Amino acid sequence: MNSETSIQDPARLKLWLKIASYSGLVLGLGLGLLTLASAGGIWLGLWDFRRGFSLLGAANQYGQLLAWICLGLSLAVLIASQIFKIASSGRLISLAVLGTGVAWVAYLIPESFRPDEGVNYPPIHDISTNRINPPEFVAILPIRADAPNTVVYGGSNNMTVERLIELTDEAYPDLVTQGYSESADAVFAKALAAVEELGWELVAQDRAEGRIEATDTTFWFRFKDDIVIKIEQQGTDSVVDARSVSRVGTGDVGANAIRLRKFFALLDT
Repeated sequence: MNSETSIQDPARLKLWLKIASYSGLVLGLGLGLLTLASAGGIWLGLWDFRRGFSLLGAANQYGQLLAWICLGLSLAVLIASQIFKIASSGRLISLAVLGTGVAWVAYLIPESFRPDEGVNYPPIHDISTNRINPPEFVAILPIRADAPNTVVYGGSNNMTVERLIELTDEAYPDLVTQGYSESADAVFAKALAAVEELGWELVAQDRAEGRIEATDTTFWFRFKDDIVIKIEQQGTDSVVDARSVSRVGTGDVGANAIRLRKFFALLDT
């Protein structure tokens, strides 16, 4: 009897719907703030990428469960409000749905940083198309003087040149010196246009030496990776080498290789 009375009591039922709705909203916004804080703290200089990774890992660990809970609460509010004809329930439904949407976005953001399933990226962060004589940085050297990773090829994280070449050949056999049936001047101009289109920060360009240097800043964690491009004339053709190096981290989860592939894709158009 008491249970039936409780179900039929609109005021009490609406209270429970409010609790469910606001619970979904708070859970969703809380997860969203945790995910946002992982990068926001880095942008504001409050902590480094290690803390950011830790926060994002927590959001990823609990995110899916919280997102499903928020979805369940939203459905409960929606269904109950329709079955029991609760007046003015639209706002409660909207709040629950908002929390659910934020929760799923906050969960999917860290999921997007997961390596592709079945792909084993090598623990390297220095990718060059020319493994024997990799392009050298000049203008960028003072900028990354305090970076944990050196620009000496094979000189970071207990790596050797031989091992770096072996790992690069295995993982990225397509990233090799590229040749073009155009003059070096024409390719140099296309390379500069590609740098601009990719949104990299142009640090230096030296046409006489055929060298372009740039920095790419990742959106979420604000990682700065440096790129050097070398263009040389060979007869009537030209050859292009490019190198992308992370300033921090042992592995790059394929980021530097992906960056170089995008660059050469633009040169090929």
